[in-house]
Amino acid sequence: MVDHNEKILQELLKKPGNQVCADCGAEDPDWASYNLGIFICMRCASIHRGMGAHISKVKHLELDRWEDSQVHRMKEVGNVAARNKYEDRVPPCYRRPAKSDPQVLIEQWIRAKYEREEFCHPERQSYLSGSMEGFLMKRGKEDSRYQLRKFVLNENEDTLKYQRPTDACSGATGCLGRLFNRLRLKNYRLSGRYHVKENKEPKGILKLSELNVSFAPAKIGHMNSMQLTFMKEGSTRHIYVYHEDAEVINCWYTAIRCAKLHLLQVAFPSTPQSDLLQRLPKDFAREGWLWKTGPRASDVHRRRWFTLDNRKLMYHDEPLDAYPKGEIFIGHESTGYHIKVSNTGNGCKEARFPFYLVTPERTFCLAAATHEDRAGWLTVIQHTLKRPLTPQDSTIEATLVRKRTTSNSISIFSGR
Repeated sequence: MVDHNEKILQELLKKPGNQVCADCGAEDPDWASYNLGIFICMRCASIHRGMGAHISKVKHLELDRWEDSQVHRMKEVGNVAARNKYEDRVPPCYRRPAKSDPQVLIEQWIRAKYEREEFCHPERQSYLSGSMEGFLMKRGKEDSRYQLRKFVLNENEDTLKYQRPTDACSGATGCLGRLFNRLRLKNYRLSGRYHVKENKEPKGILKLSELNVSFAPAKIGHMNSMQLTFMKEGSTRHIYVYHEDAEVINCWYTAIRCAKLHLLQVAFPSTPQSDLLQRLPKDFAREGWLWKTGPRASDVHRRRWFTLDNRKLMYHDEPLDAYPKGEIFIGHESTGYHIKVSNTGNGCKEARFPFYLVTPERTFCLAAATHEDRAGWLTVIQHTLKRPLTPQDSTIEATLVRKRTTSNSISIFSGR
């Protein structure tokens, strides 16, 4: 039998804004934070519970017993009013998570709202300054080991640099290893309070204007990890990093987005901000294994890890390769790019669902292991083919076609 308070809660769920989770937008929330007065989904409820009852008190709408005062609080606030308070000053560059986004993004969004109250107190938004420095663990280009590297972001220079500590402190079991145990990496965050000797010359310089960044927990195998992708000497380069502290990695992610937005606003002052936001770093449209064969009839099928990054379809030997083996630019369907589907088989036992990506220069023969996987790839590629090219897309196309061998990169912010 449904009691009086449960009936009230069910009625409150029907009000505008309450039908979805207050934090990630998932439909039909069945949990609530009764001191904050919001309706949330089970995934977000677990994060709320992890913050502690001094910040958020969580109950199930049906399985827990509700006091009259708690129901009154839910009636008094609700999701809309809570958003107006806790999301009052969310910067436009901050990525608001959706229900399918990585755990680190959703958790840090929730903690930023209610635990740190960053969007009620803008002075706490350290990622807006245009500069940041700290230490991250970076995967080696030639091997799979992760080493400590200092990263320095400078919006004025349009750069993200990294360098390694001196040999005297580079071993994980040496002085840095002992320092890790004491500081748990968290204290390396955004300040220079802990002085670690480092080489003064950067080992790498990345242009922010050419940089894409995405969370990559499944691929890297660490919850608080990112993949940095950029153009280097006419080809794409991938860098994989992580940090033990989720707040730190999220600050780096957001700082890069905010710096890129500021650079875009300077480069395109008359362009609406809503359009510029569409050019900020995005997750890869799709990644996964496909089989690929060469242009000759005698070429065999080889398993490759494919990544669709905006209009670049890259293929690699392994998911964590530093460089792709090849890159295919996907242009607009009006210029000779299209896909064909075959249901007759292709002679590959491992991947019996072929399709063909046709470009003006060549037809690429690809195959998926399942019908569902092929359908997923066809959907994202078709969407890319129909999307109009931006000036930045054309610049990337020119870079890939020319196969530059010099280090002179082209800024994607140029109007060419």
